[in-house]
Amino acid sequence: MRKEILVIDDNPDIRSLLSSILKDQMFEVRSAANYDQAVFEINKKTPDLAIIDIKLDKTDKDGIDLLKIVTKKNKFTPVIMISGHATVQMAVEATRLGAYEFIEKPFSKEKILNYVNRALESASLKKEKDIIENKLFHSFELVGKSSSIMKVKKIIEKLSTSESRVLISGPTGTGKELVARKIHKNSARAKEPFVIINAALLKEKTYEKELFGEEFDDGNISYGALERANKGTLLIDEVSEIPFETQANVLRVLIDQKFKRLNGTKDVNVNIRLISSTSKDLNNLVKIDKFREDLFHRLNVMPIELTPLISRTEDIPLLIEYFKEKLSEINGVQQPKIDIKNDNLYTYDWPGNVRELRNLVERITILSSNESKSDINKLIQDMLNPSSSQDLSYDLLEKSFTSPLKEARKHFEKEYLLNQLKKNHGNISKTADFIGMERSALHRKLKELGIKGIN
Repeated sequence: MRKEILVIDDNPDIRSLLSSILKDQMFEVRSAANYDQAVFEINKKTPDLAIIDIKLDKTDKDGIDLLKIVTKKNKFTPVIMISGHATVQMAVEATRLGAYEFIEKPFSKEKILNYVNRALESASLKKEKDIIENKLFHSFELVGKSSSIMKVKKIIEKLSTSESRVLISGPTGTGKELVARKIHKNSARAKEPFVIINAALLKEKTYEKELFGEEFDDGNISYGALERANKGTLLIDEVSEIPFETQANVLRVLIDQKFKRLNGTKDVNVNIRLISSTSKDLNNLVKIDKFREDLFHRLNVMPIELTPLISRTEDIPLLIEYFKEKLSEINGVQQPKIDIKNDNLYTYDWPGNVRELRNLVERITILSSNESKSDINKLIQDMLNPSSSQDLSYDLLEKSFTSPLKEARKHFEKEYLLNQLKKNHGNISKTADFIGMERSALHRKLKELGIKGIN
């Protein structure tokens, strides 16, 4: 299928020139001569790529505003910004907001085609990566043979023919989102949207906007989570964090199945299945007037409780074997030789639960897939030992796994080498011998990672 490019420029000669160049390369081309036309074209259909001039007809709106609209509609749509009056500040701001490239006028045919082809190729790779990662994540199973996990699996199976609201409770990292996804996947709504809103990450003044959406004077609409989840399932993660005042509006939606967007006048009807999750005791919050009792009862139709990993250690071997296979596939490396009989795995209290175990396996998978079982046992001991350096704490692991793979790998290598150097009192030769690297190669790696010395 031919790629479609939207050209936005108030200069008819530039529009004509760009359209001609792109059409000669067999691209489909649409164009817009001003801001309002551009908004109309973007809303009508998001293009595969947009070329946007910075300066347009409006004094209060420009190409940067259009860049924001495009990237908000589709994060994978690349945008090339062009300008005849470029400044460094403009280029920096455009790049910060997600522009693929910033080009000054005049530009050559070769230059614009080079950037267009590279941008489309980059977008295609990002989409493929996102699809693969989502498929892998969505295919994760609820692993375990403990009585608590078997009970949860049976409830999920029974919920497949039900439309009941579900409240999933349990400590952080126990798999509440995974359970919600399984419920959705097994339901009649499986082919419809599954939308997540994390109430713990929202600013106090943005809850209603994120839930209900907003209408603007120029006719644009920002769709909220309720509308995006229509006909499907909405997961409100950490539902306890919704402000008390907003809880009343959520309750009204559950009763009426309709709402008004912020600044809107018309009712929006929705048909959603609501799943909520919490790491706090909602019953207790109700008693101290921090959570509405009527909303609690509406949410808690079918309760599911997930227990901490430390209370079901018989599941640890199964989880390790499962994560080894999955994470090796994701990272494209061999499965590491993890000894599932390692006592440290069963005496550690796992404050981050299954998520922490998964992070541990992923770290070992990235760093030590070719290491011996004894070396990996030593690494596990270092990671889980409460007296280890603060850099190897669970909080750091959790922070690291919010990074892209390349950045995470670099971060892990740095922390691992720092730890080994400290244990060997800064001795490069001993450290190189232990980790199986040539001394010169270790020197290069330390320089690459910015490690200058160990106290």
